[in-house]
Parts: sequence; structure tokens; C-alpha cells
Amino acid sequence: ATHPKTGQLWTSVNERDALGDKLVPDYITHVVAGGFYGWPWYYMGNHEDPRLKGQRPDLAGKALLPDVPFTSHSAAVSILFYTASKGASAFPKEYVGQGFAVLHGSWNRAFRTGHKIVQLPMKKNVPTGEYIDFLTGFITETGDAWGRPVAITQLHDGSLLLADDGANLIYRISYSKQGK
Repeated sequence: ATHPKTGQLWTSVNERDALGDKLVPDYITHVVAGGFYGWPWYYMGNHEDPRLKGQRPDLAGKALLPDVPFTSHSAAVSILFYTASKGASAFPKEYVGQGFAVLHGSWNRAFRTGHKIVQLPMKKNVPTGEYIDFLTGFITETGDAWGRPVAITQLHDGSLLLADDGANLIYRISYSKQGK
């Protein structure tokens, strides 16, 4: 995604598998030209992949830290920066400029994570590093996933469309003022 105010390029990253349920965090980050993000030797800054231990000591400490890390195996797959300031289904003004990320969800973790849309709070066009659940409910009480959110886009009326490749559906997410 491209940030509408700064023109900065952003990407979602599904990190590596086979290091357990808690490693390695997936993330969303802005792209720096020529930036080194660690693959495959390091992750989250100076954390060396134990399977490649000692292979590239020259790269230690050179991996850029991501802007918004997620729970490992969340599978971040889509980013959107909300821009609608008007429209029949536009969200309140505090959403304008905020980021959203779609987490496709885990398949290789003891307890599922992801399977939702999260809001990425921004201050002066920079993420705070946190994320807030925005749309959840794709995991049943028994831990099974009935849907897998995969992509998001914004319509002219301010609503969002969410594609779900688990249920093979598209959902429209809209805002309506109370009493309307």
C-alpha cells in the first residue's frame, strides 16, 4: 500500500515458520530503499535465525525494525489507509488517516491467531506500533476457523469491502450514525 499523505510504500510480511508458536512475529512496515529487513539470517532487528547461526555475523544489528509487529503466524496480507471524509457509509473523522491490516490467520500454531482486521493507530502519519482489533469473529469457540480474511478495499461511499477466501465471500463493512 502507499500512504496517501506521505507517498511512503508499505508492505505486510509473513515471517518464517518452524521456530514454534511464538516465533517469528509477522509485521507491517514502511519500505526503506535499500533497507535490510533481515531475511533469512535475522529477524526483528538483531535476532539471529538459529538455523543459520553464525553464517552472517557481518549483518548482525543491521536489520531494520518493523513499524507494527503482530502475534506470530497472524499472516498479515493486506493494508489499507482509510481516506474517506464523506459518503453515506463513511466512518467517523477519527478514522481518516488510520491504517487497517488484514490478518489471514494461522494454520500452523497450537492456538489460532489472526483471522481478523486490525486498526493501526497513526499519529502524524506514523504508526504508534500498536494494533487494535477492528473486525473479529472468524474463529469459533472450539478454535476452528470458519473464515479467512484476505483483502480489503475502500469504496466511494466510505464503506470497506473484505474478501474472505475461507468462506468464499465478500463482506461490506459500513458505518451508520445512530438514529438514522
